[in-house]
Amino acid sequence: MKRLENASHLIGVGIYTPAEAAMYTGIPAKDIRRWMFGYKSEGVDHAGLWTPEIDSSEEKLLGFHDLLEIRFVHAFRKHGVSLQAIRSASRQAAEIFDQRYPFTCKRFQTDGRSIFATVFDETGDEAILDLAKRQYAFRQVIGPSLYEGIDYTGEGRAQRWYPVKRSKTIVLDPNRNFGKPVLSSTGVDTAAIYHAYLAEGQDVKRVSMIFEISASAVDAAVTFEHRIAA
Repeated sequence: MKRLENASHLIGVGIYTPAEAAMYTGIPAKDIRRWMFGYKSEGVDHAGLWTPEIDSSEEKLLGFHDLLEIRFVHAFRKHGVSLQAIRSASRQAAEIFDQRYPFTCKRFQTDGRSIFATVFDETGDEAILDLAKRQYAFRQVIGPSLYEGIDYTGEGRAQRWYPVKRSKTIVLDPNRNFGKPVLSSTGVDTAAIYHAYLAEGQDVKRVSMIFEISASAVDAAVTFEHRIAA
């Protein structure tokens, strides 16, 4: 990724390329590019689902909230919901909830079905009607797993994400390391730990001494980096 000039204004935003977002979410980069930055189909240009958090003319980049929101888009797409319906749901929910990133906000868990019912009237999307009418289907798609690991502000806005289930060892926090994964206790970049681990012949004790962290923290960082690289 090219170094952005005067990146100080991006502190608290998070910076991710589509390839990095794919690593952290498990969603194909080509889908992320299509959803965030638009695509052309049969000679027609289609805009992205919403305006990315980062305005960059040089490179296609996502912010922290974009990263979390695309996880919900992925869940909708797996259920068969059209991009047109997702775009409409995002727009309407943003207005109703007064949240720029409405899928991620907790209120969507309880009030999202009413949004989908409205969107069906607009788009006729049968998949989204299923989510509006059937509580079971809605809970399957907008389930606790999508919200698990997200810490919220008092206003219900996502502020950090712990990507490893049932663990707070590693965090993505836009106020730390531009949102790249770090050890939550020390702020050390997990990628830096992993590269040192490889450079030091996979000597966990040596790496723990270099970064002044526990061996278990080194293991956690290495396991995480292995997982996202797979």
